[in-house]
Amino acid sequence: MRDLARAVNLQGGSLYAHIASKEEVLFELVNRAADQFLSVAQAIPEDLPAKERLTRLVRAHLQVIARELDNATVFFHEWKFLRPELQEKIKARRDEYEGHFRQIIEAGVKQGEFEVEDVRLAALFVLSALNWTYHWYRPEGKLTLEELAQAYSNLILRTLGTKAA
Repeated sequence: MRDLARAVNLQGGSLYAHIASKEEVLFELVNRAADQFLSVAQAIPEDLPAKERLTRLVRAHLQVIARELDNATVFFHEWKFLRPELQEKIKARRDEYEGHFRQIIEAGVKQGEFEVEDVRLAALFVLSALNWTYHWYRPEGKLTLEELAQAYSNLILRTLGTKAA
């Protein structure tokens, strides 16, 4: 908290006039990341073919991680240190986001675009692959964000039983 106060040019004790606790700061960071992920998912038009929707969602997910790397890192790991009622709020938002992946994959199965036996497992697999990216992706690295998004999309689409985009 002292570091945070110093960063915003306040005395340590003065910071508590603006926030109630460290947990409030943590919740705001985690919730802000959830907002980012949900916002990009909700912006994808539902009238597109499932393959295109999933490709866009993969790209958008990676963009959030790259743009909000620090918040994404906190989102993926630190939410579990919130008290149970705040954890439940974040879990609900996480589940809502996962639902976008499930819905797209399920639509793709129904439309004959994907061959998947277990939609929920497929969605979790895709998210697991995407979520680990924050560990190693760096904008100055070998792949541009667009190249990474294309490569991930191709791998994911093949895994779901369809040809790459």
